[in-house]
Amino acid sequence: MVKRLLVGRALRSAQAHEQLLPKRIALPVFASDALSSVAYAPQEILITLGIAGIAAYHFTPWIALAVVVILLTVVASYRQNVRAYTSGGGDFEVATENLGNNQGLVVASALMVDYVLTVAVSVSSGVENLGAALPFLADRRVAAAIVVVALLTVMNLRGIRESGLAFAIPTYAFMLSVFGLMIWGGVRLALGTELTAPTAGYTVTGESVGVGGFALIFLLLRAFSSGCAALTGVEAISNGVPAFKKPKGKNAANTLLALGALAATMFVGITALAYVTGAKFADPSQGSTLLDGSGRPVENPAPVIAQVAQTVFSNFTPAFYFITAMTALILVLAANTAFNGFPVLASVLAQNRYLPRQLHTRGDRLAFSNGIIILATMAGLLIYAFHAETTRLVQLYIVGVFVSFTISQTGMVRHWNRLLRTEDEAKKRAQMQRSRVINAFGATVTGLVLVVVLITKFTHGAWIACAAMVVLFVMMRGIRRHYDNVATELTVPEQHEVDESMLPARNHAIVLLSKIHKPTLRALAYARATRPSKLEAISVAVDPDEARQLQADWEERGIPVPLKVLDSPYREITRPVLEYVKSLRRRSPRDVVTVFIPEYVVGHWWEHLLHNQSALRLKGRLLFQPGVMVTSVPWQLASSDRLRGRPETFAPGSVRRPYAVARKDDQVKT
Repeated sequence: MVKRLLVGRALRSAQAHEQLLPKRIALPVFASDALSSVAYAPQEILITLGIAGIAAYHFTPWIALAVVVILLTVVASYRQNVRAYTSGGGDFEVATENLGNNQGLVVASALMVDYVLTVAVSVSSGVENLGAALPFLADRRVAAAIVVVALLTVMNLRGIRESGLAFAIPTYAFMLSVFGLMIWGGVRLALGTELTAPTAGYTVTGESVGVGGFALIFLLLRAFSSGCAALTGVEAISNGVPAFKKPKGKNAANTLLALGALAATMFVGITALAYVTGAKFADPSQGSTLLDGSGRPVENPAPVIAQVAQTVFSNFTPAFYFITAMTALILVLAANTAFNGFPVLASVLAQNRYLPRQLHTRGDRLAFSNGIIILATMAGLLIYAFHAETTRLVQLYIVGVFVSFTISQTGMVRHWNRLLRTEDEAKKRAQMQRSRVINAFGATVTGLVLVVVLITKFTHGAWIACAAMVVLFVMMRGIRRHYDNVATELTVPEQHEVDESMLPARNHAIVLLSKIHKPTLRALAYARATRPSKLEAISVAVDPDEARQLQADWEERGIPVPLKVLDSPYREITRPVLEYVKSLRRRSPRDVVTVFIPEYVVGHWWEHLLHNQSALRLKGRLLFQPGVMVTSVPWQLASSDRLRGRPETFAPGSVRRPYAVARKDDQVKT
């Protein structure tokens, strides 16, 4: 009842086509992360420049321009990706098919870390921005952020189309508010109005004031790498191509184009207004401090976008509150990009046997429920560990993005090289060569940015993301190795007839019992019905008096099955049974031993604690014995009647399988 209220009614597999997204819905679903990053990327640039003091702020326009160039380059490169690969494997598929399995795993581990960080950073930043209008959230931001993650989880469990419709309106409202901010700010400046931010008269001091030479270059590169947070989320569309309506590749490419144009324009507009109005921001934990007019440190300054909105809409306060609310909301909803990308990527990895198979199954609403829950859990732990502080979390950010960018674009270059070797048509060759140039330029530029990011951010927290990628890489290799070993063990020899050596010579059946009652008699009757080669009943003499009474009752009833009582001087049950079964196997290695165990079926959870414990322990040990089969014979107690006729409920992916697909073991499946 509660599940249906939160998640909604289950959808049939045949309704999957109804979950496909048109471009107008796909844009807010997959692009909200990239669009929302314009709210904090300019702020991160100012924080880093502040380390060198307020004088370094004049580099802001040039750093913003460099970020926009990289953004447009990446968008142009990924437009080639989504046209060529529409299965949803994204960067992982590109890298695996063109560069090899290890490179594909590097990309996958980088993307998974980045998706988790996307949720943590976006939600933390959203709560921080909301605190500018609701100060009481400042001391409760961790709890508020975790609650928001839980709400996003429920929304995404309801299915991609339903969550997309819910998130589309706030995303478009944010875009409208930012463009309104830019237009109104431009109009007021054109009319000669002097726009001065609340912090324009403040001073920024840093731990490296007056730096020059190489130190200044290093600082500018670090500010540039912080501003590159505006590029996060661009890769999500390549993982979400299957969610688009047909033609999938074309629609995804057009959505990417719209994303690039919108994100670049909004980023430039907010950065320009912040620069013109003199907005300032600092963070002591990152080496810069904001001082007010009297020289006192300013604690918890308003986010840069909130300062700009307050300045531009100084003559219309409701607009300030509107853009503040929309900014907080879009930052929260930006996490939805990861909620759509991470589960799909995890599903592809599971299909390729790099992650547990449960991640490849769909839940009630045709969403990859297990992946959604894992993402929410990991993001919640990060938020709690870093106290929902955006500036601390963002230092771990974007490393994974540029790892995937660089490797993916390199793979695309090899993809076009391979196709060009077999393509003879001049027009298609020209298109491929143009695409190869775009991807080669993208690989070069993003590779350089990756080096900059690693050098400038490694000691400031990026090493944690790198370590997480290594752990994920090793873990996924280990999972694949396990699945491969199991497949090898279970492979049937290619013979036209069944190998006679696999057929047991005889079946030696034993029924375990402690006393004569209805479950025991049912187990004996069922064992006799299977017609084993030999059948006997076994009891363990924990109490000598009870054992003698059992033998007397057995003979009195004339049960036509021989009873053997095993001695147990230490009052154990499991060990004597195991030793007896092993002795049977030693005497006749080609025989199988079938152990029948009577079990109670109960209707209350607490009854499980009172019954079947010995049977569970014994089954757990017998399962490890070769040549031993364990059969449970159920006896339904009266309390189990309450569950009879109850509709069956399933955990996400417990028995359902995804759509049937053709597959090859060492290729990415679609």
